[in-house]
Amino acid sequence: MVTVRSVVALAAYEGWYIYQINVHNAFLNGDLLEELVGYDPVIVLVYVDDLIVTRSNQKLFCDTRQEIQKKFKMKDLGELKFFLGIEFSRSNKGILMSQRKYALELISKSGLGGAKPTCTPLEMNQKLTSIQYDEHINNGIPEGDTILADITKCQRLVGKLLYITMTRPDLAFSVQVLSQFMHCPKKSHMEAALRMVRYINEAPGLGLLMPANDTNKLTAYCDSNWGACVVTRRSVT
Repeated sequence: MVTVRSVVALAAYEGWYIYQINVHNAFLNGDLLEELVGYDPVIVLVYVDDLIVTRSNQKLFCDTRQEIQKKFKMKDLGELKFFLGIEFSRSNKGILMSQRKYALELISKSGLGGAKPTCTPLEMNQKLTSIQYDEHINNGIPEGDTILADITKCQRLVGKLLYITMTRPDLAFSVQVLSQFMHCPKKSHMEAALRMVRYINEAPGLGLLMPANDTNKLTAYCDSNWGACVVTRRSVT
């Protein structure tokens, strides 16, 4: 999925068109030519049985599609709109990637369609701990925070939350924190996961914009919290 985002970002910046092709029972292997004599470059991204083709030269795109048609049965799906649960919409500002349909299904299956949304993915100053930490530091699991009878339910939910981080970087930190406890999740971990779903419910259509303007400048943010992680005593902000 990182490759998908990179290709979409490149197409947005360069102003290339992106098309999607469904190839039936095809597994393609080959080298990607970065430079072709007489043509602008074309990128073909292979993912399962779908291809994403982005191009800046109309003739090269048509030639590429015809070559694929000679060897495989395929269906031209037109301009990229929906791919692996991700919706794509284009404007003069760039290409917006969102998972609104996936988010609404996640909210519905979690039974939180009518729940009150939250403004933060994790509760302020909440300290999630593991079973080992409770046994050695807290002298046992705190009352009311028992191990889940069905741990797979929490694991599946966190897995779904992990996938939605493809277009929701605001959830990335919270999901990776919760992922540390999936070998033996407790009630507090499940509650934290459900809170993230309620946070998504506040703006299910929120997505990631790949801008059309110059994005060569890399901007990073950092903060030091002086050992906020109760397990490792490291700065994790």
